[in-house]
Amino acid sequence: MAANVVESVKRILAGFLAENGYELWNAEFVKTGRDYNLNIYIDAENGIGTDDCEKVSRFLEARLDEENLIDGQYYLIVSSPGMDRELLTDAHFKRYEGAPVDVALYRGYEGRKSWAGVLIRRTETELMLKAGDGDQCVALKKYEDGVFGIPLEYVSKVKLQVIF
Repeated sequence: MAANVVESVKRILAGFLAENGYELWNAEFVKTGRDYNLNIYIDAENGIGTDDCEKVSRFLEARLDEENLIDGQYYLIVSSPGMDRELLTDAHFKRYEGAPVDVALYRGYEGRKSWAGVLIRRTETELMLKAGDGDQCVALKKYEDGVFGIPLEYVSKVKLQVIF
């Protein structure tokens, strides 16, 4: 059911988002406790504000009611992916090459369950990062200039670092 809802939401939103200068960052239909949440994350070149979220929410709410896609009660939440956004798609990873990221792992790799560095690229098999100054990544330095790779099978989540 969740996959069908998400695909339908993507279809419904595609034209509206493009016409209004928005991008769909992610959509998920998840159960949290006893409730269901339809979480929509949107982005735009100049950022997202509450007015943008409200505009998308009103459009989507009306269309969901028309199409009666979701049985039962749910909460519709439209927001920005945030400054510490999770990178999910190939396009996300490509866009943020050269940006500092935090990486969480499913299980330890070289004695650690989290890593940080500058995103070099994501290949089919590994996430390539450049170690920061002073990082002790000797065991991981597979490439020149402090670049190391973490096998994708270990990678749980990659998020942009928030630096002030």
